[in-house]
Amino acid sequence: MAVRTVTSTVRVLEALPALLRGDSRVAVVFAYDATSAFNDGILDLLRDAGCRVMPWSQLGDIVPDLILSASENIDVPDGDCPVLVLPHGIGFQKLVPDSRAHRTRLSGVVPDSLLETGRAWLAVSHPDQEAQLLATHPKTSGRTLLIGDPCFDELSTSLPHAASYRQALGVADDQRLVVLSSTWGPTSLLAQDPELPARLLAALPYDEYRVAAVLHPNVWSAHGAWQIRTVLAPALEAGLLLMPAAHAWRPALVAAHAVVGDHGSVTLYGAALGKPVLLASFGSDAVPGTAVGRLGRIAPRLDPREDMHGQIESAVRNHTADRYTEISQLAFAEPGQALPRLRTALYHLLKLAEPGSAPPPSPLTLPRPDTPTATVTVTAWMVSTTVGSEAAQHPVITIRRHPATVSGVAGEDADGYVHLACDEEERDHRLAESASVLIRRAPAATTVIALRWIQDTLKRLPGSRLAATALSEGGCLMGLRDGRIVEATVTGPAADPGLSAALVYTCLRAGLSLDSTCVTLRIGSVRDTEVGLRLRNPRPATR
Repeated sequence: MAVRTVTSTVRVLEALPALLRGDSRVAVVFAYDATSAFNDGILDLLRDAGCRVMPWSQLGDIVPDLILSASENIDVPDGDCPVLVLPHGIGFQKLVPDSRAHRTRLSGVVPDSLLETGRAWLAVSHPDQEAQLLATHPKTSGRTLLIGDPCFDELSTSLPHAASYRQALGVADDQRLVVLSSTWGPTSLLAQDPELPARLLAALPYDEYRVAAVLHPNVWSAHGAWQIRTVLAPALEAGLLLMPAAHAWRPALVAAHAVVGDHGSVTLYGAALGKPVLLASFGSDAVPGTAVGRLGRIAPRLDPREDMHGQIESAVRNHTADRYTEISQLAFAEPGQALPRLRTALYHLLKLAEPGSAPPPSPLTLPRPDTPTATVTVTAWMVSTTVGSEAAQHPVITIRRHPATVSGVAGEDADGYVHLACDEEERDHRLAESASVLIRRAPAATTVIALRWIQDTLKRLPGSRLAATALSEGGCLMGLRDGRIVEATVTGPAADPGLSAALVYTCLRAGLSLDSTCVTLRIGSVRDTEVGLRLRNPRPATR
């Protein structure tokens, strides 16, 4: 196994185990080529997987039966063994800088010098890719193998488990997951608009959406995790789920309700899976006439200057599952057959019979992803509320919260109210001191403890109007600046105390009763909850 970049290493690690399962005749050694600018993280991946690794310098001292790689840019040593090159994305759809010359080249194609030896074989996922290569690289004639795409097959097989993946990522049943996908290079989404993740999180209501970012492994290798997290710090503080460079992006993409992306393979995978797609960037380095080139012509654009929430809602609402079927059929021939075909090709090149005891491999369901370890809990919100009424006898209060670290200060209008709410864990003292509502999400063990926390909090932060804490027995207790204590009881599952606090704050502003009353709490467009309010003590007498 010849590995040179994180991207190509991940692709091999994902496909290889199923091909060689249970066969002791084949010994696998990973030869590490350290010449790529995108090699940072390869050794960690190989060590975590338990791979046997040898320096690239020793490759010329051994006689392998087959060299397998998902990197077309390796310097293959002299010899007679065949070289099988897998794509590390979808086909041959991007022009990339050529590390051997001051020019661009077609990603995925090995040098002519290797083709001339008759040793190289290029795996393709569709017959049209063979024709594409013949037109641009005539020396690939007779050197392609129609395999399919093992990654797409596993993604497709895993679609019935989307809800399980969302649950693992912390996405509630009534929330939508938007996956933000960026390839690498100057025309990528993140290079063109590095502030888009934060602005998207500011635009999408916190209780209705989660946003996950999938960055190309070359971005991680070129810049490092520290730099990426520093650049994306505002978005991370607003709740961005930053997926690791390897593996976890696949279940996240399956789980997505919508994809905001560019001309990278992840965006194309999303479209082929039937997801609504909005293009926030699309580079000229995408190859015309390919599947991704077609996607660039028909997928709608995301305009970050306009209402992004409305654009995503519209894309989801108006989407049909077959919208990108033609593009999927252009990228992937005979889905579901890639692993059996790849195993047959591999054993043919090894001059070994396929194992008779093991059935041909089939796509496996992807494992549930781990929640990204650096996920930040949002602790400050700009809260917008409106008061309405329907056929019911009690008011309906609609609440939408947006992370305060990216939302800025919103003005009020005649139809509603706006306030800043902070959790007790908020580290920015300026936000906490400016908040109208203070929240404690950890349930208080007793009412006495809750009342003490309310008293201490209102004293410590005199600018606030209300302090609210969850109770261990359920419900929420809130203390007002004038000394009144309000208890909120929620029907159904326990609600975030921040929502009950927003409801009581709105009742205060609107002059609605807080005692022995019922209010409908409407969380954006996703659900209604009935909340009962009662005063625990009368208003203190004035002197």
